[in-house]
Amino acid sequence: MTVLRLARSELKRMTGGLLPKLTILALAMVPLLYGAVYLYANWDPYGKLNQIDAALVVEDSGATSADGTRLEAGRKVAGSLVDGHVFNWQTVSSTEEADQGVSNGKYAFALKIPKDFSANLVSPGSFDAANQAMLNVTTNDANNYLLSTIVDKLTTAVHTTVAKEVGAETANQLLTGFGTIHSQMLKASDGAGQLADGVARLHDGTVTLHQGTGELKNGAAELYNGQLKLRDGTNALNAGAGQLSGGLTQLKDKTATLPADSQRLAAGAAQVAAGNAALNAQVQSIVGQLGATEQATAQAQRSRVVASNGRLVTAGVISQEQAAKMVADFDATAAPPAAGASATKLQAAAAQVQQLADGSAAVSAGASKLAGAAPVLGDAVATASAGADQLAGGSAALAAGQQNALDGAGMLSQGAQKLDDGAAQLESGAATASDGAGTLAAELAAGAGKVPDPDDAQKNSLSKVMADPVAVSNVSQAKAGSYGAGLAPFFLTLALWIGVFVLVQAMRPVTQRALASNAPAWKIAAGGWLPFLAVSAVQASLLALVVDVGLGLDPAHPVLMWFLMLAAAMAFSAIIQGVVALLGSPGKLVVLILLVLQLVSSGGTFPWQTTPEPLHLVHQVLPMGYVVSGMRHLIYGAELSIILPTMLGLVGYTVLGLAMSTLAVSKNKYWTLKSLKPEIAV
Repeated sequence: MTVLRLARSELKRMTGGLLPKLTILALAMVPLLYGAVYLYANWDPYGKLNQIDAALVVEDSGATSADGTRLEAGRKVAGSLVDGHVFNWQTVSSTEEADQGVSNGKYAFALKIPKDFSANLVSPGSFDAANQAMLNVTTNDANNYLLSTIVDKLTTAVHTTVAKEVGAETANQLLTGFGTIHSQMLKASDGAGQLADGVARLHDGTVTLHQGTGELKNGAAELYNGQLKLRDGTNALNAGAGQLSGGLTQLKDKTATLPADSQRLAAGAAQVAAGNAALNAQVQSIVGQLGATEQATAQAQRSRVVASNGRLVTAGVISQEQAAKMVADFDATAAPPAAGASATKLQAAAAQVQQLADGSAAVSAGASKLAGAAPVLGDAVATASAGADQLAGGSAALAAGQQNALDGAGMLSQGAQKLDDGAAQLESGAATASDGAGTLAAELAAGAGKVPDPDDAQKNSLSKVMADPVAVSNVSQAKAGSYGAGLAPFFLTLALWIGVFVLVQAMRPVTQRALASNAPAWKIAAGGWLPFLAVSAVQASLLALVVDVGLGLDPAHPVLMWFLMLAAAMAFSAIIQGVVALLGSPGKLVVLILLVLQLVSSGGTFPWQTTPEPLHLVHQVLPMGYVVSGMRHLIYGAELSIILPTMLGLVGYTVLGLAMSTLAVSKNKYWTLKSLKPEIAV
């Protein structure tokens, strides 16, 4: 019995009537029900998001930026969302109404733009109160879990768009500021040049100042020396003024009685003058009387002269010596002469008496003048004494002031020295400042050249780049055309496994008739597998045709994709047929377990590397992961180097399945009671 005859015999049995034919047809359609229908339902869900109701609350009150521009960012964002028609946006008046709608399922989610949205966007213009603008999103996973992920992407896109717009405006203002800085630095450079000129003139002035302070220092030294000499002279003046004051004080004390004494002198002189006058009158009256009494008269006259001189001496008009001389002169002239000679002598004496009377009158007049001038002299001496006292006090004050002046001159000399030193330092500093000002002017001019001064076109271009500095150049080496195309490799592969799994519910892995024959085990195993291969090949072909033509999958390599699906059907049918043949009814449970393990480890949705570590081994051992990867390369047009190893691997899985089937045939060649009546039948 050949392999083909065994396969043909099983196929005839399965198609031996209308109902069996319909059963085979239904079995062939099972992958379509799972793979094609599922892909049809999920072919482009993102394109149908506009059928989802979403609440939109706009409470933004707008704001005015620092340059006076009115910003209505919230209404602009809302308008962009509504015009984009990504969701069926429903404008809601209040946050409470939107939240209630999300809670009861009226709205899938709610996007709320708060009152301070625009104000927070312009707040970075004020360094004191910068706040982030917020977009508030309310979701409810009870409405749909994946919708929350979609909404996150939407709000991220809105955030990116708004951030780019605001960032572009901020960058534009920043670049404008650079232009302002550039122009101001040029002005500063000009000012620094003027400063350098001024500092150079300042340096020239400090040189002159230093020269002047040197002269001032020398003059201060000379002034100090002069003050020393003046102090010595002032001290001498002070000493002389003291002596003068003392002498005048003594003079004042000695002349204090002068007015009284001079009055008494004047009175005595007047009396003498009167006596002399009376004497002269008597002499003149008795000149002619020279009689016998001349001697007595002369003696009487001498007595009167002596008495008179005594009074004059007593009065202090004449001295004792003058009085004695007058008496002696009188005695000499009074010698007894002859009678004629006596008359002559008497006349001569009368003349002398007349002279004495005149002298006494003159003395009396002088004494009167002296008495009149004595009070004035006393007052003058007192005034001179007081002035001398004041002179002494003033000279003492002058000496003290001169000492202060000397101290001040010393301080002036020291200050002049310090001023000269400071002028020298100022001259040096001015020279340094002059050099620094020149350097500052040059560096400011150079720095102004390094500060950008963009024009409007450059600012617009640069602000866009600064607002969005990183652009992603997404080069897709292989790209799925839609969400359904992205899931197709996984669900087509999964549908092929499920299609073969359904076949074992209606087809026998190995026929009892073949087991009773003498055919080799491998032929019986191959004969039992070929009907599975034939039906699974039909399943794979129908599935490939429907998703390509009916759904528009449009794979990059449709023929190679069909061949890979046939190879997958070959491997899956061999494994499933071999497991069920070897294990019997429990083998169907094993096939189901293998399906579940491959469902979670093949990487059909998320990369298989994200699964728990134990499932990594499952991915590497079981065939479905390799088929999914190969289908992606063929559908999306990726590199084809993995296709041949995948094909060879599927051939290996086919051989493994046939080996299990051959082992099952060898095992079941010998019938037992368990074979006739199995413990469990599914």
